[in-house]
Amino acid sequence: MTELPNRAPDAPKWKPLDARQRRVLGVLIEKAKTTPAAYPMSVNAIVTGCNQKNNRDPITTLDDFGVEKALDELRNMGAVSEVDWLGRVSKYKHHAYEWLGVTRPELAVLAELLLRGAQQLGELRGRAARMEPIEDLAALKPIVSALVARGLMIELTPAGRGQFVSHNLYLPEELADVRAAAIGHAAAESSSAGLPIAASRTIHAEAPSRPRAADSADLSAEIAELRAEVSRLRERVADLEAKLGATSD
Repeated sequence: MTELPNRAPDAPKWKPLDARQRRVLGVLIEKAKTTPAAYPMSVNAIVTGCNQKNNRDPITTLDDFGVEKALDELRNMGAVSEVDWLGRVSKYKHHAYEWLGVTRPELAVLAELLLRGAQQLGELRGRAARMEPIEDLAALKPIVSALVARGLMIELTPAGRGQFVSHNLYLPEELADVRAAAIGHAAAESSSAGLPIAASRTIHAEAPSRPRAADSADLSAEIAELRAEVSRLRERVADLEAKLGATSD
């Protein structure tokens, strides 16, 4: 599949997805960008991508039946299609650019959120950068702002260091749990950094008089980016192995 150029987004057609549908769509987007030689994908390849242990949260054990059901549902929504393939095995590709109405960097960001759910901006930047160039947080923020403005992303905690964000393709009954989990995680991060939870939002404004708190916040952000970078490198190794496997076949 030829990647679409950066341009004004199409009129979106998206709707909320269940967890299985989100994982399948996320895998198709990811592999189209990272291992184009193995794309479009067979059902077996999609199952493997869904259940891999790196860059996935939660870890799943989907089977062929569940993935085929998700593909049928996504196909009915216009998000994926079956490719006319000369081989014996059916293959599938995504239509996420048109379905979501996004550009290439925006799709990379959404794909990471579909694969891992809510995460901090620093983690998201490192993971999405393996699919599209996103140099730093300053480059990520306008992408996030544009997606939030169009309703494709949601901010789960207040703006600032350690902010949690996610996609907005959850089913309505899932949103309350997602928000509660992100707030709890953010509170735990603040506590582990030695910051009072109630004061965590005001640390940056008080930086001149509280250097230790600012240092802790900076360190937490750097650790998040380093973790994301390690995850990105692991994913790249896995993608290279998949590409080599596809070539040998």
